[in-house]
Amino acid sequence: MRSTIWMAGAAAALLAGAAGAQDAAVDLDALYAAAQEEGMLTTIALPHDWCNYGAMIEGFKAKFPGIEVNELNPNGSSADELEAVRANRDNTGPQAPDVLDVGLSFGPAAQEEGLVQPYKVSVWDSIPEGAKDPDGHWYGDYYGVTSFVVNTDLVDPVPASFADLLKPDYAGMVALAGDPRTANNAAMAVMAAGIARGGEPGAGTAEAGLQFFKEMNEAGNFVPVDASSGSLAQGTTPIVVDWDYNGLSTRDQMAGNPPVEVVVPSDGLVAGVYVQAISAYAPHPNAAKLWMEYIYSDEGQLHWLSGYCTPIRFTDMVARGVVPQEMLDKLPPAEAYEAAVFPSLEQVTTHSSAVQQGWDTVVGAEIAAE
Repeated sequence: MRSTIWMAGAAAALLAGAAGAQDAAVDLDALYAAAQEEGMLTTIALPHDWCNYGAMIEGFKAKFPGIEVNELNPNGSSADELEAVRANRDNTGPQAPDVLDVGLSFGPAAQEEGLVQPYKVSVWDSIPEGAKDPDGHWYGDYYGVTSFVVNTDLVDPVPASFADLLKPDYAGMVALAGDPRTANNAAMAVMAAGIARGGEPGAGTAEAGLQFFKEMNEAGNFVPVDASSGSLAQGTTPIVVDWDYNGLSTRDQMAGNPPVEVVVPSDGLVAGVYVQAISAYAPHPNAAKLWMEYIYSDEGQLHWLSGYCTPIRFTDMVARGVVPQEMLDKLPPAEAYEAAVFPSLEQVTTHSSAVQQGWDTVVGAEIAAE
């Protein structure tokens, strides 16, 4: 199981000072009443099978009846989310998102552009200092690590490392779950490949990771599509590089048809933090704040853990004994994650920017919709 020992080791700097913090007071009854007056919450880019968001949304609706959840572009990227805010600055209709769930580098970018507004949830002090803007413009919600999601009906032997992915055994098999130029999970997969090549997080992993994908593309092993659980099952992308939580969720959904194995690569392991924020132009600001209170509550955080995403308040919750042991037992062994690299915000931003600028010229593979 993934233990508090691993959390204290690999993620010590990120999670320092999280446990034992005092919560701030929020009048949830008054907030709920104000949200009911608005009557709606508009989310964006929240696939129901990503981190168990389907259960999260249903849990919110059950706990706070009278608030319609309007879901925009469930399969959108972090870049799509920010563009939706820009495009709807003066629009109070159903196409304007209230809340955002984006990759770590997109939170500060949105703040700098004035696209998000500050709000500190009642459990603010139990969110690690390194995973939030001090003024509340954005804050970490969950994280996972890079993995290979493998259809073992079609792949034998199963690759154990990024180096393996260059072997002839995997011709026409390997894909990313997203476009590295716009999707955080795909950009972090490039970082993981760069770490496997010895690159330092930041510009070093961008250069090394892009070179790796260039070689894989030239070898004919890379499939330039935005892979999904459907393409994994159908065999058009039998090896998908994605976050572990997506892979583990897919494994459960497939229930052996086809059999799926989730591999934590031995040579390149990146932990990716996602963050939440409220749009500066949210048509339903009180519903947005109520949503944040729900997803950062123990109940909400456990929804993410049920979807194999490690919630940002995990250490605090384990210390208080509110994480069921059966949840912990479903997670991969702690030792598989010991080499995980938690890149800083600056490193993620530098890397992502370099990947966006260099993908076309170095790799030259246009990612098509699956």
